Amino acid sequence: MAKKANRDAFTVILTHENTDFDALASLLAAAKLFPDAVPVLPLRMNRNLRAFLTIYGGELPFVRREDLPRRTVDKAILVDTQSAVPVKGMSKKTPLQIIDHHPLDQTLAPGSSYHGEPLGATTTLLLEGIREKHIPLRIVEASLLLLGLYEDTGSLTYNTTTPRDIYAAAWLLEQVPPPERSRVLSLMDEYLRQPLSEEQMAIYAELVEKGEMYQFHGYAVFIAAIYLSGYVEELSTPVHKVNDLLDPDASFMIFAIDDGAQLIARSSTDAIDVGEIARRFGGGGHSKAAAARVNQTDLAAVKAQLLELLESHVRPPVVVRDIMSFGVHTLQPDMTVKEADAIMRRYGHEGFPVLDHGKLVGVLTRREMERALDHQLGNTPISMYMHKGDIHVRPNDSVNQVQEMMLEHDLGQIPVVENGQVLGIVTRTDLIKLWNAPAPTYRDQDLIARMEAILPAPRLSLILKARDIANSLGYSLYVVGGFVRDLLLGIPNTDLDLVVEGDAVRVARHLARQVGGRVRSHDRFGTAKVILEGTHGTSMPESLDLATARTEFYEQPSALPTVESSSIKQDLHRRDFTINTMAIRLDRDRYGELLDFYGGEKDLRQGLIRVLHNLSFIDDPTRMLRAARLEQRLGFRIEPRTIELIDDALGMLDRVSGERLRGEMHLAFHEAEPEKIWHRLAELKVLSHIHPALRDNDWLAAKFAALRESWPAWRLSLPRVEQAAIYPTGHGLGEMEEERAQEEPTPVELYWGVATFHMTAAELEGLLARLKMRQRLTRPLREIKELVGHQDELRDPALTPIRLYHLLRPYSPEALFLLYVASDDAVVREHLVHYHQRLRWVRPRLGGEYLKELGLKPGPIYKEILTQLQDAVLEGRVRTRQEEEEFIRQLVRKAA
Repeated sequence: MAKKANRDAFTVILTHENTDFDALASLLAAAKLFPDAVPVLPLRMNRNLRAFLTIYGGELPFVRREDLPRRTVDKAILVDTQSAVPVKGMSKKTPLQIIDHHPLDQTLAPGSSYHGEPLGATTTLLLEGIREKHIPLRIVEASLLLLGLYEDTGSLTYNTTTPRDIYAAAWLLEQVPPPERSRVLSLMDEYLRQPLSEEQMAIYAELVEKGEMYQFHGYAVFIAAIYLSGYVEELSTPVHKVNDLLDPDASFMIFAIDDGAQLIARSSTDAIDVGEIARRFGGGGHSKAAAARVNQTDLAAVKAQLLELLESHVRPPVVVRDIMSFGVHTLQPDMTVKEADAIMRRYGHEGFPVLDHGKLVGVLTRREMERALDHQLGNTPISMYMHKGDIHVRPNDSVNQVQEMMLEHDLGQIPVVENGQVLGIVTRTDLIKLWNAPAPTYRDQDLIARMEAILPAPRLSLILKARDIANSLGYSLYVVGGFVRDLLLGIPNTDLDLVVEGDAVRVARHLARQVGGRVRSHDRFGTAKVILEGTHGTSMPESLDLATARTEFYEQPSALPTVESSSIKQDLHRRDFTINTMAIRLDRDRYGELLDFYGGEKDLRQGLIRVLHNLSFIDDPTRMLRAARLEQRLGFRIEPRTIELIDDALGMLDRVSGERLRGEMHLAFHEAEPEKIWHRLAELKVLSHIHPALRDNDWLAAKFAALRESWPAWRLSLPRVEQAAIYPTGHGLGEMEEERAQEEPTPVELYWGVATFHMTAAELEGLLARLKMRQRLTRPLREIKELVGHQDELRDPALTPIRLYHLLRPYSPEALFLLYVASDDAVVREHLVHYHQRLRWVRPRLGGEYLKELGLKPGPIYKEILTQLQDAVLEGRVRTRQEEEEFIRQLVRKAA
């Protein structure tokens, strides 16, 4: 088994003591990946490993510790462990390269590294590297690697097993010639299913005899604590046997040995993370298998500490209340099949509870209704076809009871009843989403900490007061939508959407009485705003918005939706994209819990914009514009199926009102870089469907960026030092106004001005009519068309100040700025700047009042005189008040 070492400093590969097959297989796999490193056998190995090495060890590259050269170890590669017994030549400063399938549980020293993923076995992680590098394997090597993978995944049956583990096992078998495969597989049975030794049998019997079964939130947890007279190898083997016999949800077995105790823990449920509990004892592992070395032999004290940890760490099981939909619609037994069909089509549900005077008497599904319609029985009562009986579950029933009820009655929808009242419904889809739900990335405490860091303390306090009121009324309160999305992304956002699963208006009125405010509500939509009095200019929030959880349906495509109260799950389902469907529960007993029914967190991690259903853009085509806006703001991408749905629904934009389209475009213009959104809308063909004259090109993108950069300076005209000379009559801007100009968003009409710059007058008028543009927006857009006609004259370098003044004076600053941005002619831009910064501020000191003092009768002569005075001031022929008075008197004498 000896392997020749290098003459200079060398690298070793180490694993943990009490070595199992996964650790030994990881040693071999690492040796294949790092051929210059020395794989070192641990001091203590399990009995089945020693038996395997007795026969096959000579064909493997392992080195015993005593055979290592007396040289410096420059690096230690740790596999299937994050700590190991040092070997000769190592020091505390030796860099570590950790490769493990458990999460990192320490702070790495400088020069050290960690590579790990949550797989069933470390062997899988290393095998993927071997496969990628096309490293050949001999039969004995493939056999050992397969033993390691099978042992740590329970022959691929443990719930920590991943598809990658299964694929790794299949790949290993492929490396073995077909005639040898049966012999290799027989090794699995020979070395992984060894009978208990006499000593292990005694331990097994004592564990069963002295152990007790405890209940935590409905989960069965087996705990046993025994004393051992000395070291016993492979304690995990009798532990597995006990678990096979009793089949608990989790087990904790404590063995007092010498001056300490060994804790071995196993779990078969996500609700009990044994790795987390083992870490509290100074140990480690993953959520399904863990161990710890405890520095005391008082089993009663260790057990008491364990029970205390279980009380706080076992998560309550999922019950019906967690996955059901509240506020279900119901039918009456004397309704006709046609009437029930209309309701089913309206709400899109597959089944409805049937109530007779408030009592549940059955369930009608779409399947029975369609059969009746096929037989032309649309006018018969639904009582003839419904599933009859009091078929229901309770809110606190387990998910397993729902499954049993569905199987018993062949139903995909089961009503939820409490105290004789139908609260809602739980469906087969709810169960599927529960089983497929991804493991949460963010724990409750993490979300709470993030909220507290972002929200001002007075605002959070007000929200929690609303929460307490909602809970006292039997309601739940959630923060939903964009705030949750941005919170998970780490983007500051204090714009909250608060949803009450209950009556938001009632909560708002109670809150207003408590904090001293007033309520403005819209009962039709179930929304309310609590307005606090006397908070302006203080740290207290001025208002808080609340909305009732609601669902919506569309009477016809593209129309505004009809809204009805509903559950939080249905409220989230009506939203546009999956990443906006997440909610954080604020209730006292589940504060900070993330609700993600529709895969929003997964899409957030993958950077995807995805709609919830195939009719999303039919229901609301403006979501196409929101998809592009959100995609560009977050740096995400619209996923392929959503792009297909956009393309299929483009024609629906014709049905959307101009006001709604204009509003969505203006939201895009308020983004940081609207040119990117404009370009994406053009790619998606949305722009051309809004109006065929809307186009995209590089010129437009450059001008969008240029106007955004130049607008603040244009508004300010010049630095304050020069303003004093240019604005002698007090038109200069102060420092605060300068800062405000830099912060204010670019007016949307400027973007429209660039977008329409090359349109014909007819195209412009068509666009203005389609979007129903307001007068404030249309004025500069029409003015720019007139200004373009003056470009030839503006290109004249010899244009006099008087002519320039009278040429540009009729136009708004916005129109002049648009021409400045759009034009690439230096002379034109120079004239525009000269007028904007200097000529437009030139004003005579005297006006009509002075003409009256001279006894001149008001009339057209006033305009003629004042115009000539203005021109004289522009040309610099008249500078002082005395000169203006003399100039006017001369004109008056001429007029007389």
